[in-house]
Amino acid sequence: MTTPATLHDWEALASTLRFRSHAIIDGKPYAGNGEVLNIVNPATGKLLTQVPSCSEEDINVAVRSARRAFKEGVWANMPRRERKKCMLKLAQLIEENLNDIALLETLNMGKPISDCLLFDVPESAYTYAWYGELIDKQYDEIAPTDNNALATITRHPLGVVAAVVPWNYPLMMASWKVAPALAAGNSVILKPADASPLTAIRLGELALEAGIPPGVLNIVPGTGPVAGRALGLHPDIDCLAFTGSTGTGKRFMQYSGQSNLKQIWLECGGKSPHIIFDDCPDLDRAALAAAIGIFNNQGEVCIAGSRLYVQRGIYDQFMEKLMACATQMQPGNPLDPKTAMGAMVNEMHMQRVMEFIQSGTAQGATLRMGGSQVHSDTGGYYIEPTIFEVSAQNIRIVEEEIFGPVLAVTAFDTEEEAIAYANDHEYGLGSGLWTANLARAHRVSRQLEAGLVWVNCYFDSNVSVPFGGVKQSGFGRDKSIHAIDKYTSLKSTWFSLNE
Repeated sequence: MTTPATLHDWEALASTLRFRSHAIIDGKPYAGNGEVLNIVNPATGKLLTQVPSCSEEDINVAVRSARRAFKEGVWANMPRRERKKCMLKLAQLIEENLNDIALLETLNMGKPISDCLLFDVPESAYTYAWYGELIDKQYDEIAPTDNNALATITRHPLGVVAAVVPWNYPLMMASWKVAPALAAGNSVILKPADASPLTAIRLGELALEAGIPPGVLNIVPGTGPVAGRALGLHPDIDCLAFTGSTGTGKRFMQYSGQSNLKQIWLECGGKSPHIIFDDCPDLDRAALAAAIGIFNNQGEVCIAGSRLYVQRGIYDQFMEKLMACATQMQPGNPLDPKTAMGAMVNEMHMQRVMEFIQSGTAQGATLRMGGSQVHSDTGGYYIEPTIFEVSAQNIRIVEEEIFGPVLAVTAFDTEEEAIAYANDHEYGLGSGLWTANLARAHRVSRQLEAGLVWVNCYFDSNVSVPFGGVKQSGFGRDKSIHAIDKYTSLKSTWFSLNE
């Protein structure tokens, strides 16, 4: 497989790409009820294709398929070694189709092709392989009891799992939920975001090619108010895992209470603090990490370091370095391998981000860089890297998740002040700090109210490390062995050994 090397090469490949325009239910292409989603290329504003917008009845069909597959045991009771082979084959197929899948992701979502090619798609493949390898390496437990009894603790798949994923990392976020749910033996219904269903549909095809039986992985594109709500309220779904906004997460909690008390696992919003102390061991590296931490993926990242706190003694020096880094991350054609920042996912989201930028100026923040829509002649949705200096913390660009390339920077004096700023928020997903003082690193990381803390780095990750938050960023963890907990139940069995 030869990887295209230039913008021209990628445009040529894009001209030959075939878009799948169907859902996948019970192992077959599924046309749906006639309603469609218009899938638009964020780089041009032009229509790519149309896919079904699944209705409540379509969701019912998918649930029946998933439940039938689970009850028949075609996957749940398949020998672990065989299930493992299927998962490893799926990972292999994703890697073998790297160029096409990366291109689908870029055209659908607007992110740079280099990001998809070097990170999103390979990491997704690795996630399926990692959980595939885990299938035959987990042990059950024997509880300590008196000699006249034996108590076993065994894990069992929940049954039917719904995975509802966002549009910012469509393939990778799906892998974080689908891979452990499948590894545990469940049937899965994947609902991609209505803006970005193309790689999910391709995933469904590759899963069947890998030998995963029909009905075990169903792909149901659709809107949140229709397909998402139907999944949340369905009485025959045992678990729903969701990544997205806090407001939608709360609705899923309500749907659970209104239906069958299905388990709900949420990874919601973030407004992550990134702290630079004056004993930072490498200001150049920290400035680059701060820029990548907010401008990577166009700022459409739940763990984006969107609140930057810099100690006053190094503030001016650091800001100079930060803006130099940001200057190198200007948006451009996502199909150009040299592009560092692509297009916003759609016009509505671009306008929402621009409203936040306007509110920053109106509420007294100082615009130091950017703040404008660019490349409007392309028809695409581009916003340049934007940096505000702020002092008041009670303004919208500090309080609300923007999900765009907008950074709010505040100077601080003391460690206690930085911690207070960082924790004074309803979200608690990511956080970061830079210091050469090991004691401070331990002390501050313990006090930060976040599920993720990076020390002298930002965004670093591995599938073996749990990912998730606290407070209104949700609960539960994606990635790592701990993710299996979400998709299994513990059964205690007591054996009396008395004659």
